[in-house]
Amino acid sequence: MAQRASTPEQQSVRVLKVGERVRHILSELLARGEAHDEVLTAHSVSVTEVRMTPDLRNASAYVKPLLGEDEAAVLKALRTNTAFFQREVAKRLGLKFAPRLQFKPDESFDEADRIERLLRDPKVLRDLDD
Repeated sequence: MAQRASTPEQQSVRVLKVGERVRHILSELLARGEAHDEVLTAHSVSVTEVRMTPDLRNASAYVKPLLGEDEAAVLKALRTNTAFFQREVAKRLGLKFAPRLQFKPDESFDEADRIERLLRDPKVLRDLDD
C-alpha cells in the first residue's frame, strides 16, 4: 500500500508540534541546570519559541534571560554548549534525524515594548480618542 502524501496543513501541524516539544526539552534542560555551564546555571533562561524547518532538520531556538540581563553572555554559553543540547534533544525526541540547533535572542519583548511606547505617545492618544 502506497503512503499518502501529507497535506501542507498536516505537515505544518507536525512541524509546530515538534518545535513545541523541542522548546519543552530545552526549557527542562535549562531549568534543571543540566548543561554544567556556570553562566547558564547563574541565569534563568526562557526558551520562548522554537521554529523548525519543514524537513525538521534545523531548529531556531529563541531565548531570553530573565530580565534581559547578560544576554550576550547567555547566548555565547548556549552556543558553546550546542552539541550537548542537540544530543539531549535527539535522545529525548526520538526522530530519525536530530535537528541542528541555533540559539537566537528573542526580540519580541523589545518590539512589544516599542509598540507600547508608541501607543502611549500623546500624538497617538489624541488620534485614538477621536
